[in-house]
Amino acid sequence: MIQFSVKPFTELTTSELYQLLQLRTEVFVVEQNCPYQDCDGKDYNSIHLLGYENEQLVAYARIVPKGISYEKYPSIGRVATRKTVRQMSYGKQLMNEALTYCRTHFTNSIKISAQAYLEKFYSDLGFITVSEPYLEDDIPHIAMIWNQSPSE
Repeated sequence: MIQFSVKPFTELTTSELYQLLQLRTEVFVVEQNCPYQDCDGKDYNSIHLLGYENEQLVAYARIVPKGISYEKYPSIGRVATRKTVRQMSYGKQLMNEALTYCRTHFTNSIKISAQAYLEKFYSDLGFITVSEPYLEDDIPHIAMIWNQSPSE
């Protein structure tokens, strides 16, 4: 069973920060063999969604307020689940938690830059593709928008 914690950067402990950076590096740099600048300055102003199983960080997402990644939209990024738990639907649970947070605290519209191979995963959550594929860190991505009203 996964337990979620939501924290702004200033409330992260050094241990939590280390664990989330370790998970992001494990997934995006090592597993995907994609050297890129993970620490991009956006973490300071973002909300960090941490998913724990048995006190181990197994899922993570960064919720970025509008005006940082996108002028008109908040965004969800750095979505990562530990490889050992990928078949447990934690990614879907993580995204549903992130969408609930965004709906409650920001707006009903969110924009993401999704890895193209995950288009179906995100479309199943209600995201709509709004761009042609483009390269980001040499990986094909697509822009997607989620727009839900609170009554839906």
